[in-house]
Amino acid sequence: MPIPRPGARPHGYLGILALLLASALAACGPTPTESLPATSSPDASATPVPSPEPTLLFSNTPDPALIALIPTQVAGHAVTVPAITEFGLTPGDIGEAYGSIGARFRTLQLAFVGRPHLLSLYAVRMDPPFATTDELEPYLAAAGEYVGVAGLHREPWTLQAVGGHLVWARPADKAMIAGATVYTWTAEGYLFLIVGVEIDQDLAMISALPGEAPPVPTPSPAGSPDLGSASPTPGG
Repeated sequence: MPIPRPGARPHGYLGILALLLASALAACGPTPTESLPATSSPDASATPVPSPEPTLLFSNTPDPALIALIPTQVAGHAVTVPAITEFGLTPGDIGEAYGSIGARFRTLQLAFVGRPHLLSLYAVRMDPPFATTDELEPYLAAAGEYVGVAGLHREPWTLQAVGGHLVWARPADKAMIAGATVYTWTAEGYLFLIVGVEIDQDLAMISALPGEAPPVPTPSPAGSPDLGSASPTPGG
């Protein structure tokens, strides 16, 4: 039986069968110009990137809208509002006393009433989400220390209605500057911290600033004294 030469065309029945088989395989397989679909790779851009956590801001900028909230006088006494170049404090300095809430403080303005009726006000604008007055509770002790309380104690603070607002108040005691009361509260987008030694003056300042309305007292049953109708006094 002769051995076919390389490149020689097949002959006879076996040659025809080989040609048919080759044609069938060519019809079933991909053509030279076809390509298999590429395997898709994960889209890195679709992976959510967490937003950076806010950090304490140790610089300050003038905030005319915040200044406009501060009254020019309280209880007949002039209120001094110094320019930010006249004090070295920043939102981050007071923000350290307010934990995660303080990291959202963005501008700070001070104001004060001089002798003989001393009062100091720290007014802050914050970024959203805005804190509520109730949410300040974990930071009360540190806020008190910031304005001169000798010791970190939560117990003396009470949440009460003062000047028409819901306010945390810490009465004067031996840990405080003589006769001083400390108050802190929020309004939507703002936080206020006051230390004062004259109750009428403190109330006038608190009333003049924005704040949260205290909750409406639940009506007492008929014949029972309505203990919630009277606004508690600071330190009471």
